[in-house]
Amino acid sequence: MTARPLDQPYRTARTVADFTSALDAVRTRIAAAAAEVGRDPAAVRLLPVSKTVPEDRIRRAVAAGLVRLGENKVQEARRKSENLADLDVEWSLVGHLQTNKAKDVAAFATEFQALDSLRVAQALDRRLQALGRGLDVLVQVNTSDEPSKYGLAPEEVPSFVRTLPTFTALRVRGLMTLAELTTDRERVRGCFTRLRVLRDRLRDSAPDGVGLDDLSMGMSGDYELAVMEGATCVRVGQAVFGPRAVPDSAYWPT
Repeated sequence: MTARPLDQPYRTARTVADFTSALDAVRTRIAAAAAEVGRDPAAVRLLPVSKTVPEDRIRRAVAAGLVRLGENKVQEARRKSENLADLDVEWSLVGHLQTNKAKDVAAFATEFQALDSLRVAQALDRRLQALGRGLDVLVQVNTSDEPSKYGLAPEEVPSFVRTLPTFTALRVRGLMTLAELTTDRERVRGCFTRLRVLRDRLRDSAPDGVGLDDLSMGMSGDYELAVMEGATCVRVGQAVFGPRAVPDSAYWPT
């Protein structure tokens, strides 16, 4: 398989046909990456990330078959969930969360992929309990050891995971990471390997009620490497929607 260059640009999808074509292309590359390491491509969930994408284009993407969308910022995600409430779409928050926004996430999200503190776990659980809801969560891990990045250090994850059964409204499903932003594929792949190895080690000691089946890793420039390292969810934005005018620094720490 020839991997797509990490910095290769994507075309902007504007019509339903554009989105269908882009989704087909991503799924084809997921299948090829999975086949290369003997994995079933059906075990890999594609989560299209619609950050900065206008709502009219999101409607066309949904018409192309999308049923769940990822967003990074709570305010943007909530606005879209309200304005697009007529669509049968679930929302996954994949960006950092401050405790004062927990109420919003509890109200609209079906998944939160960036849990990295007890304060956030407590705030979410309290709000969810009040609403009688549950929430799928993934623990974010900083596998690149970059001080500016969110996420727990790998050595902090075991003790953190052991505390999570206390929060009964949180359904722990696995781990998430962001690879180092570099064109060096070995360094990128190393981040994914590190998360998979950590997950495999944690499975032996995970408390009852904590699931560690999911590995959310890989974005538009590196999702094929993530699939080859065991990703069960890839968070793909630009490869589906096209390039963003807003730089990554507006969403990820640099």
